[in-house]
Amino acid sequence: MIVSASYRTDIPAFYGDWFRRRLAAGHCQVANPYGGPPSTVALSPDALDGFVFWTRNAAPFTKALAEVAEHGIPFVVQYTITGYPRALEPSVTNSKRSIETLRMLADRYGRRACIWRYDPVLLTSLTPPAWHRETFARLAAALAGAVDEVVLSFAQIYAKTSRNTAHAAARHGFTWEDPVAPVKQNLLAELAAIAADHGLVPTLCAQPDLPVSGLTPARCIDAARLSDVAGRPIAAKTKGNRPGCLCAESRDIGAYDTCPHGCVYCYAVRAPAAAKRAYRAHDPTADALAPPLVTVADRIP
Repeated sequence: MIVSASYRTDIPAFYGDWFRRRLAAGHCQVANPYGGPPSTVALSPDALDGFVFWTRNAAPFTKALAEVAEHGIPFVVQYTITGYPRALEPSVTNSKRSIETLRMLADRYGRRACIWRYDPVLLTSLTPPAWHRETFARLAAALAGAVDEVVLSFAQIYAKTSRNTAHAAARHGFTWEDPVAPVKQNLLAELAAIAADHGLVPTLCAQPDLPVSGLTPARCIDAARLSDVAGRPIAAKTKGNRPGCLCAESRDIGAYDTCPHGCVYCYAVRAPAAAKRAYRAHDPTADALAPPLVTVADRIP
């Protein structure tokens, strides 16, 4: 079994103490966001094929990663670095520090254990296409040699992301848009070419409606990459989370509405203030990262 930790929240940045306790205990509980009883996920080495960690700041998680490695459990870190302004990402660690951390992890655990994510791509008056081209090229140059893949995607605009982004736009005085497909494809093609120029394989996360030459579908939870890290075969069937998703089957141990980064476009947070309250109420000794906070009706975008 592959465990995802987590596309629902940033466990490495905020919940490392809880994760280390659960790793030592050999299991955790996961609240069902759609209602119903929680489920138990085994975290013992004999039950795991590997971890996929998702984060914007792995610096607080270095001890946890060392413990995972000591247990002989392979892992891959999906590390998001965008360099967005504070109006869009009010609490994210600055890109220079994130680059240093990602390069350190690659040096310690190998290039195959780290993936750079430049997503979601959001077009605003603060981040027009020219800004993305310039910023992406700068980040790609800084990460060349440390990673071998960069995952791209355009922001998925759900009702909650539209509401949160519009609120931030009114507060900070910027405009934003969800452009038509050709505009997205043109920018993705330019970013893909920049990535290739720096020796990175550009991939596209679960957006088959945006075909771009030179941009292959991403497998963010990738059994083949975990096999390379482990030095042994790891088999897992493809079981994506949405149309176009090619991820391998996994169990996610995070919880929605618990990430206090406050990114305006986040699909996993309905209201940034509520997520901050959930973070403050978090009990690192609990079996589950957080109790269910929403009903199934609330979970619909």
